[in-house]
Amino acid sequence: MTAAAKAGRLLLVPNTLDLGSEAVPLQQVLPQAVISQAAALTHWVVEDARSTRAFIKRVHAIVPLAVPLQALDIQELPRARKGSGVAVPGTQWAALLAPALAGVDLGLLSEAGLPAVADPGAELVACAHAAGLVVQVLAGPSSILMALAASGLNGQSFAFVGYLPQEAAARVARIKELEAWSRRHAQTQICIETPYRNAALFGALVDALAPSTRLSFSLGLTLRDALSRTETVGRWRSMSPSERPQLSDKLPAVFSWLAA
Repeated sequence: MTAAAKAGRLLLVPNTLDLGSEAVPLQQVLPQAVISQAAALTHWVVEDARSTRAFIKRVHAIVPLAVPLQALDIQELPRARKGSGVAVPGTQWAALLAPALAGVDLGLLSEAGLPAVADPGAELVACAHAAGLVVQVLAGPSSILMALAASGLNGQSFAFVGYLPQEAAARVARIKELEAWSRRHAQTQICIETPYRNAALFGALVDALAPSTRLSFSLGLTLRDALSRTETVGRWRSMSPSERPQLSDKLPAVFSWLAA
């Protein structure tokens, strides 16, 4: 038997999108097979250990865990100190794969949605490939793709551009740069923001984009009061304050636009 055959897998386990809000029933968001696989895992690498334990408790309420919660091996992803400019050494990432290399399946979990997509963890996936491990992603929600589907914008060509600059002038310059690219290539542009800056970013997009550009937002995806709406920027500008939607400063939002 080869070393690869003896090794465990790296499983990318999707999380719900209700972090920071009222929890939705897990089975409304995740397939039963994913919940069962999560219950069977004994080793995890995660974005945040505390929220992971809360997630695993929800799993256990549906499918009993293979071992007690207290016996799970839960390791957090390493992060470089802000402003240090120093990357996390590759040895730290590789060390997290030890359980899989020893033959045990290892789960990768982010705080919300799919791990390694607009979330940390991609470096661990890259290390798993370099080590010859099998990487499998399990089915679950991705806020970026759900927002794109709900927007009515071009789903054949799109780009996720992450976070925009916080400084006003730099943010406007970046918005106009992305709009020009969208117009030239008929490509939907997608970004996200920290919830407490939702309203500020939406206002900046409405002010900076051309009137003919279609601008969409999706808020609280998978929640009971989830909302997605697309209008031209000209239409957004013409709305009175009472007509404009009030973007929550606690729920995550996804913003998309497509220039005419």
